[in-house]
Amino acid sequence: MKLQNKVMLITYPDSMGHNLKDLNFVLENYLKGAIGGLHILPFFPSAGDRGFSPMTYDKVDDQFGDWSDIEALSSKYYTMFDFMINHLSKHSEYYKDFVKNKDKSKYKDLYLNWDKFWPENRPTQADVDLIYKRKDRAPYQTIEFADGSKTNIWNTFGEDQLDLDIRTDTTKKFVKDNLVNLANHGASLIRLDAFAYAVKKLDTNDFFVEPEIWDLLKEANDDLKGTDAQLLPEIHEHYKYPFKVSEHGYFVYDFALPMVLLYSLYNGKSKRLADWLRKSPMKQFTTLDTHDGLGVVDAKDILSDDEIDMTTNELYKVGANVKRKYSSAEYHNLDIYQINTTYYSALGDDDKKYFISRLVQVFAPGIPQVYYVGLLAGQNDLKLLEETKEGRNINRHYYEVDEVADEVKRPVVAKLLNLLRFRNEEKAFDLEGSIDITTPSESQIQIIRENKDKTRKAVLSLDLASLEYSVEVNGKSVDFN
Repeated sequence: MKLQNKVMLITYPDSMGHNLKDLNFVLENYLKGAIGGLHILPFFPSAGDRGFSPMTYDKVDDQFGDWSDIEALSSKYYTMFDFMINHLSKHSEYYKDFVKNKDKSKYKDLYLNWDKFWPENRPTQADVDLIYKRKDRAPYQTIEFADGSKTNIWNTFGEDQLDLDIRTDTTKKFVKDNLVNLANHGASLIRLDAFAYAVKKLDTNDFFVEPEIWDLLKEANDDLKGTDAQLLPEIHEHYKYPFKVSEHGYFVYDFALPMVLLYSLYNGKSKRLADWLRKSPMKQFTTLDTHDGLGVVDAKDILSDDEIDMTTNELYKVGANVKRKYSSAEYHNLDIYQINTTYYSALGDDDKKYFISRLVQVFAPGIPQVYYVGLLAGQNDLKLLEETKEGRNINRHYYEVDEVADEVKRPVVAKLLNLLRFRNEEKAFDLEGSIDITTPSESQIQIIRENKDKTRKAVLSLDLASLEYSVEVNGKSVDFN
């Protein structure tokens, strides 16, 4: 199925029920009309990182179901699947063959060798300091072959996630085979996870390396020719990077909106939000929450450093059960620039503020993505957090099917589902249409969406201080209750 301009749900295969069949049941029985697209977070056999350390893309993890379950969903919803273009699990058959057969392995060129990457007498400390790192040390791991010899492999993320060498024919074939396979199983979009880290080059910081990053993106795009699938490169960083990708004609993420909107709701002022929405491309997916924490670095230079600090401090003050330690090394936080919380709890579990945040997301440029915990206005899961000591699990509650049935009856959730149905059905949100944003006063913002044919006009008028709002379509008031 081709991509549609409808709300996309982000969920793990086992977060709304225990497997893909349960997910299908929930969608059909409790979320009808509210969801048009589905980002199923990694459903492949994986050795960690909640699926983001895949061992293979050839099959669906047995605990979730099989390809027929995936195809049943992709026949009814446009779907997005993940491809980790930067790394692969050490528990994969590819890695096992490499360790066993070393230079005789047909996968010897799949992984990026740290030792061979550097010229003689390098890397220097300056080289290592230059690298854009996720760790406080050089990003490599020493591996041992079956014959007892050792070498070092690039290792940007977790211990199980070894980096691929995207320059080699072996890896190019690996990428193409798997992208085509995912497209053939119904992917409308393929999310290139950790895309900006994939290219490494001498004398650079090894993050979003130009022009090579564009060569990689073109190759991946060419791999998908003849299929309906499109690429969505995932980049968590300063907004200039996704804007560059957008200029090349690809869909991007708006990871800045969550912090910008929190700032606006916390201080009751509209200028920063209006400025950001005016800049944002229409060909994007908006987010307020994802499976990771709230991105702070994404909002840099949209908000000043002082405004980011204010937002962060206010979040810890007014957020429900949000503590600084939940985003620290004590809770295995990989990224110091992310805050672990649900969006509902970041707004103090306040129904009105939360609904308004989704109202703004619906009127923002692009297609809304709603994370499953956010869809159900979920509170921080402190029990799961403490059981696992994994900070991000505060926003990864496991819902039983019966629990979903109860949650959708809550007034805030029922109202949100009506809002999403409105977004899916209303032609004013045409991606080829227009958006006009004004700020009648310091606290007010008005967002007007109009379709290309100018036959439908939707208007959101909102006061961020008083929290009063109205929605009209072609002059008629819309009620979401």
